[in-house]
Amino acid sequence: MKTPICDRFGIEFPLFAFSHCRDVVAAVTNAGGFGVLGGTAYRPDQLEQELAWIDDEVRGKPYGVDIIVPAKFEGKGESLSTGQLVDRIPQQYRTFVTELLAAHDIPVDDKPKVGNANLSGDTGEQLLEVALRHPIKLMANALGVPPPYMIEAGASSGVPVAALVGAREHAVKQVKAGVDVIIAQGTEAGGHTGEVSTLVLVPEVIEAVGPDVPVLAAGGIVTGRQMAACVAMGAAGAWTGSVWLTTEEAETAPYTVQKMLAATSRDTVRSMGRTGKPARQLVSDWTKAWQPTADGQKPLPLPLQNMLVEPVLRRIDKLAAQGHPGAQALATYFVGQGVGLMNKVKPAREVVLEFIEDYVAAAERLGASLAD
Repeated sequence: MKTPICDRFGIEFPLFAFSHCRDVVAAVTNAGGFGVLGGTAYRPDQLEQELAWIDDEVRGKPYGVDIIVPAKFEGKGESLSTGQLVDRIPQQYRTFVTELLAAHDIPVDDKPKVGNANLSGDTGEQLLEVALRHPIKLMANALGVPPPYMIEAGASSGVPVAALVGAREHAVKQVKAGVDVIIAQGTEAGGHTGEVSTLVLVPEVIEAVGPDVPVLAAGGIVTGRQMAACVAMGAAGAWTGSVWLTTEEAETAPYTVQKMLAATSRDTVRSMGRTGKPARQLVSDWTKAWQPTADGQKPLPLPLQNMLVEPVLRRIDKLAAQGHPGAQALATYFVGQGVGLMNKVKPAREVVLEFIEDYVAAAERLGASLAD
């Protein structure tokens, strides 16, 4: 393909692949797409190691880094330590988690662990400094307008800044702040997402930001024909995430992969039970327990909810892989509605090639629909 976004980023096919796994990032980049490493969960020294490994694998081919710096979170502007944030987790929530585990026959630790505060955005600047020591070609942010230091770093380094949005007005706000690339992510997407469908959101955003700002379509896109449909609406390419979770290179928990392969598009739900913000994930006893209803527990705000539950969910993943039925009923992970089309484990390179073949076939069908 020869499109403006391909020329801008030096790629062969405008398929952007977000993944927390460095192997997926390298595989997609080496196959002609653009891999983006989710860096938020890493310490600065860990991110340095991951990016150095990617550099060796891609040998100068382009890739990017996604660092989530939320615009709103508990303790913003207060310079709280992790310990101080932990102190804000009420005992009733700890008890709720303990009882939920016990109801699923999972032994409870005497001193349950609490996760780190990576979704508070406190390490964002340090992680960005690490990323900019490497030849990244894109920096991305979600959950609000990127912080000023990211916008300024992008301008001074010449590295474009991308931002995910779930509403037209958010896209306008991002462009005014200086964002270079907009990722219009429909509600079908896995992870943090809004309520507007991809089919509606993409043309709304394109119309709002004008022709000079490239818009990548996201949300439920797991095939080349879906990507072609978005490009037909005016998108510059596709931003994808869920489809890489069932690749051979992915580090998704084994039983969760089985759940994804068996899932339909109706087996996901937007739940606040993992991070404190609405995020689409697999339906399970965990997501049901955190529904804000008379029988459910209202989640804590970001990052407290994430700090409370991440160590528990990792433990659930391990027990589920060992065949524990209670853990299997609780197991969940971020994934979009496109999971209904994800029914086989494949190498990431094969997924890229299938995207290309499917895209070409869709474009030919569209062309053939026109009268001579």
